[in-house]
Amino acid sequence: MAARIAEFARRRPGALLEAFVLGNCAFLVLDVYLAHSVNSFRHAAEWAPFVFSIAATALLGATIPSWLRGDRNQRARRVGLLVGYASIILGVAGVVYHLESQFFAQWTLSSLVYTAPFAAPLAYSGIGFLLVLNRMVPPGSAEWRQWVVFFAAGGFVGVFVLALCDHAQNGFFYASEWWPVASSAAATGALLMALVEPRRPTLRIALGVLAFQAVTGLAGFWLHFAADIGRLSSSLFQNFVHGAPLFAPLLFVDLAVLAAIGILGASDP
Repeated sequence: MAARIAEFARRRPGALLEAFVLGNCAFLVLDVYLAHSVNSFRHAAEWAPFVFSIAATALLGATIPSWLRGDRNQRARRVGLLVGYASIILGVAGVVYHLESQFFAQWTLSSLVYTAPFAAPLAYSGIGFLLVLNRMVPPGSAEWRQWVVFFAAGGFVGVFVLALCDHAQNGFFYASEWWPVASSAAATGALLMALVEPRRPTLRIALGVLAFQAVTGLAGFWLHFAADIGRLSSSLFQNFVHGAPLFAPLLFVDLAVLAAIGILGASDP
């Protein structure tokens, strides 16, 4: 299976990246619903990313067949650019909105840690930039691969900040909570090294580090899941809503896949 995916990445890197973005948009529907259920969508603006994720999934899903056929028509281009630019704006607006919940009122490190996860909305900006990239730069070209790896590295920087702030809320009570912080830092360094020296040995090291990120993400998902189901609450759903963020560790897997697409991608035939 891995060999087939690698071969498809070399033959149709643009289609693979498009499918990656589509999968992320679909997954964000559930992720945003859980995250904003903490306060039952108290503010109307909290519905914006939820509705946008559904609309983006539907619009991008309709363009996937053209990518698989290799005939990237103008309709697919326009739809992608529309969703991409809107996603970038939504992500930046989400960062400001999250920080306004407490940080801008107090301007302290404590308010930054205990405010809504300010870096989380940047996932939408990342998705938007990938959509624009897939239409502005020839998929599989050296420039395209560099940008994909760069965005993956930027994503790991965001994960580093999220893991640091999230686990600081309980003072890193468990030693294992340092694992994602160190892991995301290692991934960022490995990907930056791959950008500076894109040679075969360096890329192999980067792929090895990415494999470790996948292990980190799956292990973190299990630890968060075990912690949530062990909570005392009125329902299992409330455990997931108010407990450890269930899907947050899967960002490691997600970004590892994105970086691998950039490293393995080659020019379309």
